[in-house]
Amino acid sequence: MASALFTPLKLRDVTLRNRIMMSPMCQYSAQDGMPNEWHFVHLGTRAVGGAGLVMTEATAVEPRGRITPFCIGIWDDRFVEPLARIVRFIEEQGAVAAMQVAHAGRKASTDRPWKGGRPVPPGDGGWTVIGPSPIPFLPDGPVPEPMTRRHMDEVVEAFRKAAERALAAGFKVLEVHAAHGYLLHEFLSPLSNQRDDEYGGSLENRMRFPLEVVRAVRDAWPERYPLFVRISATDWVEGGWDLEQSLVFAGALRDLGVDLIDCSSGGLSPQQQIPVEPGYQVPFAERIRREVGIATGAVGLITEPKQANAILEEGKADLIILGRVLLRDPYWPLRAALELGAETELWPPQYWRGKP
Repeated sequence: MASALFTPLKLRDVTLRNRIMMSPMCQYSAQDGMPNEWHFVHLGTRAVGGAGLVMTEATAVEPRGRITPFCIGIWDDRFVEPLARIVRFIEEQGAVAAMQVAHAGRKASTDRPWKGGRPVPPGDGGWTVIGPSPIPFLPDGPVPEPMTRRHMDEVVEAFRKAAERALAAGFKVLEVHAAHGYLLHEFLSPLSNQRDDEYGGSLENRMRFPLEVVRAVRDAWPERYPLFVRISATDWVEGGWDLEQSLVFAGALRDLGVDLIDCSSGGLSPQQQIPVEPGYQVPFAERIRREVGIATGAVGLITEPKQANAILEEGKADLIILGRVLLRDPYWPLRAALELGAETELWPPQYWRGKP
């Protein structure tokens, strides 16, 4: 029986075997940015489990761009081969490997969440954070160093080099992280960007630096491979970034050659008020898809196969992005295929004895 969730998706020269993407989820388990056996098993298991697209966690383009000292990176050539090993395994399972490239900005240099997530000062292994304006994320958090043109040039070049290294490692999809209160989102939101130069103030100015980054990445990323951008469609704070601004930004991204908008929300302000319920972010993906004319991914409390399938069938998104549900059940796609009666070849032959 035909199922929208298990219909292949073609983006440029890359075809996903289904519409299920593993969301980038930080593991805080690296040393000096280096991916290890944990990352190999974490990502590889979801490929075995049937996801069509398996994406790395937020991968820092420079050391000061890490959320924690334990986040993986792509700022040096030494990271290429450990990542390539992961890519090879993902592809052997029939999935496509993707990397999210990121810079944490003012939310960098924090401890692991299970250790409290508090800022780590430079004297304790942390570092000075940067951002568009000297406005801390938390009232008692570090005040970011306002970025100069030199800082901006360094970050743009770091993203460009990250794209080149991701290609060398074998990734076929790249996503730029412009959501969740990290650096590029910080430039977009008037809550965190109070600059008085050409990078602050108007919507056009606040979009300028994120678009410079995306342009550099698209130029470095092969024409044959798709580029995604993750956005927070709203800050969920009055006077902050919102869906209407996201529609304009998505149009600019489309014009730069971005292929899909990964539609998340929030993360910029502790004052956010999020009306969490199943599929609460799907309307963002739907409006951007319809009004901007670009493919979108829906994410956020999508947990049931019929729910995911209906989102696609109703034209609300092109891709279903799963996070926590894949932490609980790495084989969710296999279960979903059975529940929806989809004819797939997802089950690895090594696991056929477990197939109902």
